[in-house]
Amino acid sequence: MKRLLIFSFILILSACKKEQSRDYATVSGKIENAHESDTLMIFNENAYKKIIRIKEDGTFKDTLKIKEGDYTFKHGNEFGQIYLKNNFDSSLTFDYDNFLETTTFKGDGSDINNMNMQSIRLVNKYLNKELAEYGTKEDIDKAIENYRSDYLALTNEYAYVDSTHLHIMNNSRIMIEEQFKFLVAPRLEILKDFPKGSAAPKFINYENFAGGTTSLDDLKGKYLYIDIWATWCPPCIKEIPSLKKLEKEFEDKNIQFVSISVDGGRGYDGDKAKAYEGWKKMVAEKELGGIQLIADKSIRSDFILDFKIDGIPRFILLDPDGNIVSPNAPSPSSPKLVKLFNSLDI
Repeated sequence: MKRLLIFSFILILSACKKEQSRDYATVSGKIENAHESDTLMIFNENAYKKIIRIKEDGTFKDTLKIKEGDYTFKHGNEFGQIYLKNNFDSSLTFDYDNFLETTTFKGDGSDINNMNMQSIRLVNKYLNKELAEYGTKEDIDKAIENYRSDYLALTNEYAYVDSTHLHIMNNSRIMIEEQFKFLVAPRLEILKDFPKGSAAPKFINYENFAGGTTSLDDLKGKYLYIDIWATWCPPCIKEIPSLKKLEKEFEDKNIQFVSISVDGGRGYDGDKAKAYEGWKKMVAEKELGGIQLIADKSIRSDFILDFKIDGIPRFILLDPDGNIVSPNAPSPSSPKLVKLFNSLDI
């Protein structure tokens, strides 16, 4: 009997050992407000891909034979990262309508995965699109300082995470900071070159769609919101409805809206004449408001070069004396623009 008990005990230990050394990982979870897609895809840069079916109630579960490492998961238009290795039993849950704030991991690897998710939230909190588009140098320096401070606190909270992952994540933090600085550098250079209150570069005798020509000096007396655009530029076209709404809202205010086209052949097989006709056609068909002008030498016009415009759309705000308020103003679709107008009592 004693030998039988010992043998049974050995069998139990053997079974446990086999269970602990599974050659696959299990991933499960639930998605609230799931996208129209009924799948969750897990993949990596080494061409591994697994499609997991999502049930009607948003739950899912599947096994994956994988190599240890970081994987990307995708549902609808949202992407995330999950660290996996064979023998892991991991789960993740999120609300598709609030992906960034609700994604949570449990089970094996949850410490690494939750730390990584929190680090992404820090990036979104401090080094976000709004800061990149509108922040001053002082704003950006302060945001990076706060980002580093909160990231250090996060690493202290997860100090027990293995050193290899901490090292990788810290290198990622440094890279994110450098990329952000590189991204905002051109805009900060514009702010430096065109300080608030300085005289704006001028344009002279630009053809006016309404007839005749118009120069910048002809428009003094009111604030000027200048839109540099072209018919071949999708982001420019996307702003048109917001610009129309803005023009109507400030119709009787102390501001004029000026659109300057830099059409000169692009999008028309290099044919300047066709580009010119394309500009006139779009202004008419879309019933564009404000003052519609076309630059004399398209993107090589003095006004465009003097303002160092190397990408469109670009929006410029001048005061009634023709001085710069903002050389890189918010777009018509940005709530920041109306706040700026109201701060100037326009």
